Amino acid sequence: MVSEANDCCATEVIKSPKLKLRDRPALAAAALALIVVSFAPKPQSAMAAEKLRFAVGPLQPTPTETKTAYEPFFKYLAGKLGTDYTLEATTDWAGIAVALASGQVDVAWMGPWGYVIAHNQGAGDAIATAKYDGKPVYHAIVIARPDLNIEKWPEDGKGLRISFADVGSTSGWLVPTYWFKSRGLDPKTYFQYHEGATHAANEISVANGQTDLATDYDRNRTAMIENGAIAPTATKIVWTSDDLPNDAIAVRTGLDARLSKNIEAILTAITEEDAKTILPKHYTGFVASSHDRYKIIEDAGFAVGALKK
Repeated sequence: MVSEANDCCATEVIKSPKLKLRDRPALAAAALALIVVSFAPKPQSAMAAEKLRFAVGPLQPTPTETKTAYEPFFKYLAGKLGTDYTLEATTDWAGIAVALASGQVDVAWMGPWGYVIAHNQGAGDAIATAKYDGKPVYHAIVIARPDLNIEKWPEDGKGLRISFADVGSTSGWLVPTYWFKSRGLDPKTYFQYHEGATHAANEISVANGQTDLATDYDRNRTAMIENGAIAPTATKIVWTSDDLPNDAIAVRTGLDARLSKNIEAILTAITEEDAKTILPKHYTGFVASSHDRYKIIEDAGFAVGALKK
């Protein structure tokens, strides 16, 4: 719009018979000043959107608990950016991927698989990875009723009832599905199979004897034991995955690149001392990240047919 206005003014100057030569340098200087002001880089404070839309996946048993646990972090981030914000907590991992993909969210705390789904749809990019007890990795697990005699996995669990988490979960669905299929086994026929539960529901179902086996991740089990949701002996771990990249902080495609870099800088500057007041227990900060860190998750998605090239 600025360039169009300048073109219009230039045309009028050329055509005006009243314009004197001595006036032209002044007009040119004014026009140049307008262009410089219009296209000059904006100060850092202007990089922040008027209001940022944040979202976080189901990292606690209920959306209310998740929002309460993660609100201090998002409030801190918004404060550092000098912007207002809204925060939504989704009820499943697939939901947050859909929200990012549809442009309803600007910045999301996502599970690795949910992030990869969104990225595969061209909807977002990882800029940071959460550290848990100082490490940017975690593990998928399979838990069992403590009274079950399971020494050899998965043979000793064949035919038992198992509950997988929702299909948007990295540790609760993608990774165990990939592990079984890479060994020529289909969990849907190998067990009495059910899917779609939250991680918290899986732990409680095993603890209550409603199912024999269930998928989960080590961080969630630790948190549920520490907050008293389950007893340490209510379930036992019978399988643990290799290292998996921790949760991603992802920004929607199209978010101002300078704003994205500013967010990354704020996150990676969080110290372990800072983390004690703004992050849930055990989270100790962030490392800078990119999509490459999540390639192991993406490869698993392609392998099980959940992603298409």
